[in-house]
Amino acid sequence: MAVTHTSKGTTVNARETQGDVVTSYKNAQTRTVTADGVTFAYRDLGPRTGMPVIFITHLAAVLDNWDPRVVDGIAAKHRVITFDLRGVGASSGVTPKTIEEMARDSVTFIRALGFEQVDVLSFSMGAMIAQVIAQTDPQLIRRLILAGTGPAGGEGIKNVTRISHFDTVRALLTLQDVKQFLFFTRTPNGIRAGKEFLARLKERTQDRDKAIRLTSYFSQLKAIHRWGLAKPQDLSVIKQPVLVANGDDDRMVPTSNSYDLARRLPNAELVIYPDGGHGGIFQYHEQFVPTALEFFGRP
Repeated sequence: MAVTHTSKGTTVNARETQGDVVTSYKNAQTRTVTADGVTFAYRDLGPRTGMPVIFITHLAAVLDNWDPRVVDGIAAKHRVITFDLRGVGASSGVTPKTIEEMARDSVTFIRALGFEQVDVLSFSMGAMIAQVIAQTDPQLIRRLILAGTGPAGGEGIKNVTRISHFDTVRALLTLQDVKQFLFFTRTPNGIRAGKEFLARLKERTQDRDKAIRLTSYFSQLKAIHRWGLAKPQDLSVIKQPVLVANGDDDRMVPTSNSYDLARRLPNAELVIYPDGGHGGIFQYHEQFVPTALEFFGRP
């Protein structure tokens, strides 16, 4: 597998580095690695010791859609790598229309960086991708966090396209970001948390990623729809320790799927956040980050 690496510079505040290690996501360089004909854009921060943590992202997300409080929190103790999926943001190629193809691309990216084993923090569609990797390449993942997601054929997942379209219209009519509706509850706490999350996503002002193209977005929707219609998988083959996390009122991927995952995975723990939606780990980042660090920190 031919691999090449490039990077482009950003201005880095000395207070947000330790030696040559970047500790703040808003200042992490955007780099690229090319493998199997695809150039993947990624960011890399945190200490270089211990097990790296690969973040696998959600529907329509680019590098700038990760909550910097979650990234920085994990990067305080671990090397963290985020990346754009094929055909998304600054990554090249055509976006796949199946979760399985996205999983193969993710494995290609991880191996292109030279890793033989990693921990994974995955969210929503990314956690569907991670489930496939855990089955096809089990030796690659040591520990796995599945947030805001569900198993193949899970309850209501086939409705993600309809809900996304509906909330996109709501967002346009009210001049809001669609994630305010998709990721957070409509309670006062949820609305406030959504606004705070969206403000954090704007903290990076230099070297921002390209937005997803509509064609790529629709390909991802098709992949999620197929996942929702698929036959249930035998999750008992996933032997790794898994932390399942969600809010208690996820209208995008119903929270019942999180309970289902925790029941069917043989080595799973479950965390459900009250008055939390699809983006529960972002709303409750102050609680989630210590939980994730403790989970990844175990032998």
